[in-house]
Amino acid sequence: MKPLSSLTDGLVQSEIRAVTARVNAVNGINLGQGICDMPTPDTIKEGAKAAIDQDKSIYTPYDGVPVLKERIMEKVRGFNHIPIQGPGNIMVTAGSTGGFVTAVFALLDPGDEVIQFEPFYGYHSRLLNLRGVKQKALPLHPPAWEVNFDRLETLITPKTKAFILTTPNNPCGKVWSRRELEQLLELMKKHDLYAITDEVYEYMTYDGRRHISLASLDGGFERTITLSSFSKTFNMTGWRLGYATGPEEIIANMGLLSDLFYICAPSPLQYGLAEGFADGPGYYEDLLRDYDTKRTRMCLALEKAGFEVPWPEGAYYVFAGFRPLSGRPGFDDARQACYTLIDRIGVGSIPGSSFYSDPADGRYLLRFCFAKKEDELDEACRRLEGL
Repeated sequence: MKPLSSLTDGLVQSEIRAVTARVNAVNGINLGQGICDMPTPDTIKEGAKAAIDQDKSIYTPYDGVPVLKERIMEKVRGFNHIPIQGPGNIMVTAGSTGGFVTAVFALLDPGDEVIQFEPFYGYHSRLLNLRGVKQKALPLHPPAWEVNFDRLETLITPKTKAFILTTPNNPCGKVWSRRELEQLLELMKKHDLYAITDEVYEYMTYDGRRHISLASLDGGFERTITLSSFSKTFNMTGWRLGYATGPEEIIANMGLLSDLFYICAPSPLQYGLAEGFADGPGYYEDLLRDYDTKRTRMCLALEKAGFEVPWPEGAYYVFAGFRPLSGRPGFDDARQACYTLIDRIGVGSIPGSSFYSDPADGRYLLRFCFAKKEDELDEACRRLEGL
């Protein structure tokens, strides 16, 4: 038979899914996959049920239903302070993942170069590879995950087209400061570059920090595609709803691609999500308070277990170092340590090597997700403390 498409050559199941399967096999506690397993707000569930009962089940415009777009515009202007002009600057996507796919295909051609900041979200890297985009990576320096802007500028070439930025960062939790974003924007203007920003953890920032969108800075909107998702904010990862905002020409091209790739986001779920915006600021305050408590519980447990723990500034992961444990059997590298924890105590994590262009840079790191129900997180922490 003739060969299959070469596009899938080298594509393998993500480490996250492999770890999940292993954890499930031992009936363990999965702190690996970034699934927030708290309930979706009732307002959203009831809104979706009502939409189904009202037979709102046909295709929607490829950029989303008007009522949801209006809610998103209000949020983007009020919370993110992004100077969008109207509906043409917004499109509803099939999660931030759907937004990233269409952003990459709308903005980048095979052979273009982009610069990521590592540790990075592995999905971004795999999709860029699929598109034929050359990637460069600038390491962030722990424990504060600092950016060396002098080194960053040396990575820029005439083929460089965009930065790929995640803030708050998955996996390390870095929240980019206003000054850092200003310095990045200066380079974008100087070298005529774009940015694709993934901001799905924007409501989860700790110790008085607040999320700042690159597109909110003077001159940033014209060069930035901002992506976000409702999966983590409203505990609805399986609903696959997010959005993209940016210059109208780029959003229009992304819309054409989304119509080609998946036509539209699920119709009744869009209507249900629109109801969630009625919950008001108290919802986000409670969300942050809950995650901050869980962050403390997770970090203290890992410190007690002997890990090196840079407390995350944002998101809901702890990117912990186990070099102090490397002399123990089963802790020679990240993948081995990950499976050792699963087999010995039934707790899943993700090898740090999954988040670097050179896996050796993440050899002694593991990512733990603390977006779990309180009793499950407490049990996982108890097991870790007993290592």
